[in-house]
Amino acid sequence: MADKTDNKRKTKENNEEIQEIPGMNLDTNYTSKKPLLPEGTEKLQKEMEKTKKEFDKIKNAIVKKYSFVQAIGILAPQAVKLFVEDEIGENIPPEELQKLQKKNHIYIIIPEEKFKEIPKIKKEIIEEVEKIKKDVWIYIKTPVDIWEACLDSKFDLVSAVGMSYPLHDTGILEGLRVAEIHKAMVLQKFDKYIVSYVIAGSMVRGDAVKESDVDAFVIINDTDVKRMPRLELKERLRSMILQFVGEATAMAGAKKNILNVQSYLLTDFWESVKDAHPVMFTFIRDGVPLYDRGTFLPWKALLKMGRLKPSPEAIDMFMSMGDKSVKRAKATLIDILVQDVYWSILTPSQALLMLYGLAPPTPKQTAAEMKRIFVEKEKMLEPRYIKILEKIIHAYKDFEHEKLKEVKGAEIDKMLADTEDYLKRLQELRKQIEKSSQEKTIDQIYTDIFNLLDAIFGKKKQTELVDDFEKLVARGKFTQNHFRILKDVIGARIEFKKGKLDSRKVDEARKNASILINELIDYSQRADLMTMEKGRMRIRYQKDGKPANAEILHCNGTSFLFEGEIVKKITDKIEVSSMKEVSECVAHQKLSKSLEINPKIFELVKKELGDFEIVL
Repeated sequence: MADKTDNKRKTKENNEEIQEIPGMNLDTNYTSKKPLLPEGTEKLQKEMEKTKKEFDKIKNAIVKKYSFVQAIGILAPQAVKLFVEDEIGENIPPEELQKLQKKNHIYIIIPEEKFKEIPKIKKEIIEEVEKIKKDVWIYIKTPVDIWEACLDSKFDLVSAVGMSYPLHDTGILEGLRVAEIHKAMVLQKFDKYIVSYVIAGSMVRGDAVKESDVDAFVIINDTDVKRMPRLELKERLRSMILQFVGEATAMAGAKKNILNVQSYLLTDFWESVKDAHPVMFTFIRDGVPLYDRGTFLPWKALLKMGRLKPSPEAIDMFMSMGDKSVKRAKATLIDILVQDVYWSILTPSQALLMLYGLAPPTPKQTAAEMKRIFVEKEKMLEPRYIKILEKIIHAYKDFEHEKLKEVKGAEIDKMLADTEDYLKRLQELRKQIEKSSQEKTIDQIYTDIFNLLDAIFGKKKQTELVDDFEKLVARGKFTQNHFRILKDVIGARIEFKKGKLDSRKVDEARKNASILINELIDYSQRADLMTMEKGRMRIRYQKDGKPANAEILHCNGTSFLFEGEIVKKITDKIEVSSMKEVSECVAHQKLSKSLEINPKIFELVKKELGDFEIVL
């Protein structure tokens, strides 16, 4: 009896699923079901207009004295309790809280480098406010405080900062406001399918100007979707998430679109993290979540710990062990000394092999790999440094096997001197490797982009491919920003060949190129998706005397029949298949202007389901 009940429950849940995605409404017309802005915000704005002159006096006094102030906002009344408890503590007496809630709470953002001056600045601002005789409570924070609140999962607190009434803003409040409204729209529409909403870029780094964009990343959980190829899921969600950008910009009162949104499926994102994709590592390192359900923050913590490898953080961690270990070694007994010197020279060596692109070798293989790669192959390192490495490894092995029982002071001094010399040379070697890596990076992104353009337009000269791409931009298929990235990559390659490009510009070109590469891939896949849509048919038939729906998908000469969650393949007969086989067929779908369907397919479907009709 219990099994039958469970089966009925599952059947009911499956019948209640939206046709394409379980639990998700993919209607492109967005309808708000609840207020996106904090309750009372509109009323607060009207009140603020009435008393604007008074608050302008406060703003003018602050900005005149402290020109470096980045933003001044008035917090919404219903958000005051959050900030008071965060500032003072949750055990504040109710009467004291009620008294504080009657005040006007002003949130001031200053640069991080002014952090130590906050007590002095706050005292002077309070004195200025008292002259105006306005009952005001002052908060002075830096952008780092805001992002730390995000990392502590205090998302409501950060949302209230973004939705505060702006008296003065150099860009941070506007950027945060647009992102918060867009986040609210996305969460309201897709509910449990959003696992993380993260912002990154210049605003988070602290070098944003008023014209800077806000980079936002939406990670979508696709692990629970069974009835749709993942490519199609990503495309449908992507278009709707991007649609909300314009609406969020208008609702925030921004003068232009400053939100640059990218969406990732959770499975794709996780694969990129496992493969140590540099773009994803940069995103995890620099990004802060405005919303997270236990996905992004653990990855960020692991990256900081150096547990996601290879990464700049992990390499820096290994490199820094050298100097620290040498200093310790000078003040320890012989057994500790030998071990510390050994690890101080071995670990940075492994780090540079990782930076070169190899997996960390075993201690036994390290000296041989350093010699093979940097002495013999790249000719970057002098052989004498390999002899230092081999000597210390040999000494450690003798110590480990109790062959080395006593070391003279002169030998210890020589060992430490050689180690310091070796580590100093490794620092120089790192710069050499990074320069070589930068050249490979520029060449690789240039090759990747033009290989994709070749796939889209056919094999042509560079100038012809650029002209063809510009035509797509003119047709609205890509943006002017994408065309600028293409020109920048071409220019960066030329500049690097001349030796004029620095590492920061290489990293910027790599980051921007990844955006263009993703868009080129998506464009190519959308063309494939159009072909797949031509081959999709919905049919209606009778099952157990009741109306029922099914779907036929024609793909690369093969047809698939979908009855609820059951997938069948149609060839010269009908047999059980799977979504994996469907996805593989879709992934290899070729673009075609026409679609040929074997009439025999419909005869087989009729034998399987009985009489049916095609639903347009």
